[in-house]
Amino acid sequence: MTNIIFSLLLLLICSWQVHAVTHDGYSIPEEGHHFTFPRDYGSHDDFKIEWWYITGHLFTKEGERFGFESTFFRSAGQPSSLKLHEEKNSLKDSTIFLADMALLDVNKKKFSYQRRLNRRGWNASASSETLDLENGNWSLKIKDEEKGIMNLIGSIQGDIVFQLRLTPVKPLVFFGKNAVSRKGEDSTALSYYMTFPRLHVEGIVQLGEQEKKVSGEAWMDHEISSSQLSSNQVGWDWCSLQLKDGREIMAYRMRLKDGSQDPLSTLTWIDAQGKLTEYEGKDFRIETLGNWKSPITHNIYPIPIRLYTVDPINNKSISFTLIPLSEIQELVGSRGLSYWEGACRVLDQKKQEVGSAFLELTGYDTKFQKNLR
Repeated sequence: MTNIIFSLLLLLICSWQVHAVTHDGYSIPEEGHHFTFPRDYGSHDDFKIEWWYITGHLFTKEGERFGFESTFFRSAGQPSSLKLHEEKNSLKDSTIFLADMALLDVNKKKFSYQRRLNRRGWNASASSETLDLENGNWSLKIKDEEKGIMNLIGSIQGDIVFQLRLTPVKPLVFFGKNAVSRKGEDSTALSYYMTFPRLHVEGIVQLGEQEKKVSGEAWMDHEISSSQLSSNQVGWDWCSLQLKDGREIMAYRMRLKDGSQDPLSTLTWIDAQGKLTEYEGKDFRIETLGNWKSPITHNIYPIPIRLYTVDPINNKSISFTLIPLSEIQELVGSRGLSYWEGACRVLDQKKQEVGSAFLELTGYDTKFQKNLR
């Protein structure tokens, strides 16, 4: 009997795992996590921050072009392990939901956006069972769990409404080592980073009284984390490229306080079948080709840019130039929350257009920089 009890205790000890947490009690991504869908499409309330992020390019049959962005953020006010059971989904819950919607009308050279900030239980929610996000009348919901088909509904200041159906063309991919993406040297600067790198989009964009049928392609990121930046970092330059040859590139340059690129920056190629080839920070670089100063915030953003890397097909050096469809694609927020997020053309070394891209530039807000000093 003693041997049986000892064996059971030993089995229990071996199966018990101590999960890493931040100093304030939030979970930290760990290698070996078993992803289960549709559950992992949804919210992970034991992590501090999480976002679902869609960017894309839309076209009408008449030749009109649009760039669009839809982001849903969840920021936990208190670790779920410390919350009282009766407080969840009530007005006492301190979880905050921020969302941005933006649309660039390329032909009219007009950029429109809106930001919302709501608390859980007051006009905003995120399911922990599946992809079901709401912020006011904005929503992102999965409609076919097996195929990953999603419906997105957004609006901007009541003047613009879009209803889009997003269908994965390529399977979900996971960036980083065993699905854990490292952003900096701090032990907590990690995320679970999953992406649909190419989505077929169909739907309607309503501009005032005009209703336009659109189609195109989009990119979707879902990141789960409790700390995205290390103490010596100020922001990042991120881009996603969708090339006409069926491949994609995701790259982020984490910027240090001295202006240099963090060695833990990453560039990843996704081939036509969804296979990943990852390069470390020393194996790619981003060159600033110009600077644009915002007339609203006076922030200075490095656009356009040129991305230098290696083509995994032939191991030869290659470069791509990202040209914004409009320089005016800054989303202005308070307290250092302004950033530049823009639809771009992708040119190769022969200046031929070879794809579409989105470029995100954060940490350039002068108010944010002053707070670091």
